[in-house]
Amino acid sequence: MQAHSNSLLKLYNTESRTKEVVAPSFGDTLLMYTCGPTVYNFAHIGNFRTYVFEDLLRRSIQFFGMKVKQVMNLTDVDDKTIKGALAQGITLSEYTAPYIEAFFEDLKTLGIQRAEEYPAATDYIQDMITIIERLISKGMAYVGSDGSVYFKIDTFPSYGRLSHLPLCTLKAGASNRIASDEYDKDQISDFVLWKAYDPERDGDIFWQSPFGLGRPGWHIECSAMAMGILGESIDIHVGGVDNMFPHHENEIAQCEAFSDKVFVKHWLHAEHLLVDHKKMSKSLGNFYTVRDLLGKGYSGAQIRYILLSTHYRTQLNFTLDGLEGAGASVQRILDFEQRLKTIQNLNSFDLAAPVMKKCLDQFTKALSDDLNISVALSALFEAIREINVLCDMGKVSQTEAKEILADLHRLDQVLGILSLEEEEEVPAHLLEALDKRMKARADKNWALADEYRDLIAAEGYKIEDSPSGVRLKKQRKT
Repeated sequence: MQAHSNSLLKLYNTESRTKEVVAPSFGDTLLMYTCGPTVYNFAHIGNFRTYVFEDLLRRSIQFFGMKVKQVMNLTDVDDKTIKGALAQGITLSEYTAPYIEAFFEDLKTLGIQRAEEYPAATDYIQDMITIIERLISKGMAYVGSDGSVYFKIDTFPSYGRLSHLPLCTLKAGASNRIASDEYDKDQISDFVLWKAYDPERDGDIFWQSPFGLGRPGWHIECSAMAMGILGESIDIHVGGVDNMFPHHENEIAQCEAFSDKVFVKHWLHAEHLLVDHKKMSKSLGNFYTVRDLLGKGYSGAQIRYILLSTHYRTQLNFTLDGLEGAGASVQRILDFEQRLKTIQNLNSFDLAAPVMKKCLDQFTKALSDDLNISVALSALFEAIREINVLCDMGKVSQTEAKEILADLHRLDQVLGILSLEEEEEVPAHLLEALDKRMKARADKNWALADEYRDLIAAEGYKIEDSPSGVRLKKQRKT
């Protein structure tokens, strides 16, 4: 699907702090790296706020007529995964496998398009070693007294340019070293590239290297996977705002020190998700995974909608009330689609199609302005309101309805709501109950028919008529 040919996609670049036109630097395909999950547990809705935004970005790139090659990493070796595997007495791959499987299930639940590649960090250890060897040979990395290898940040003068941290602060802290994978802004120091093996900490999880036994630091992993698959210079790098420093800052330093090329042309960062205006925390009882919310009766489409509908550079305050409101919005779109499918009027009016064309123009313009999704959705719902009024008046023809439906589906290739709903499968035992209810009604056994109706309703489905006959529809919490 393509937007208007004269439309350009402009996105805010974290590094330059300006909106810039995005276009492929190499051929006709945008090269995009998106930070993926650390597979030590189930990903939570804060993670998926970023992943849904990245999906909106991917779909928007396609909407504006460009191809995209996306890589999303799976961090399967770091402090957390090693600790978890050792605690359970199993191998690293045995520990991470269930969480990787769950992650892909959650992607499907939320209608997130699959990236072209999902590399695992453990498959790129040799690439990491190659990068580290060159950095050492260039005098930009060194072996510390603890046997670990560190990046020497005072050899990279532009360190801090992404997060816009003051250079004096960087120089003041540069003589220190830090070996943990994740650290805060007040710990600006030479960061670890390779962690020397510690039997007590690492158990039997280690790799051979020219620097001795050990394993890579977290930051070098993404550098190796991004350059190994997409090349030494890429168009777009995306992640959560919490990755900006130190993770993305360190990626820039490692990659550019290694290649002497600009690593990333355009950086994008999604803001934090809060729950009831608080940071999500298990101790506060406001910590949710996708499967937690499914267990409460919410649908994947509802979750997708609420994560999608706030601009990515604005903090999203997630509430269950908001999630129920998302259900109502999703239902408005679904009901509109269904209404268009059932219009039989053969008269010609030419009133509704121009409304939808105006919506498409407004939607495209909003999307081109740094993915202004709230304005885009507002244009869609205004069009739905106006066209529903015309439908009520009998002023929409079958031909117009088909045109409007085609435009709605064009927009949904960005939103991913209708296509996600269509993928939801009704459980086989409920389809069987529906057949038995229809037979009971044909036999005028009303009591039995009511039993099957109640069974279906108890499992969250309603019976509704459609142009193709009776069907079951999942009831959404609203």
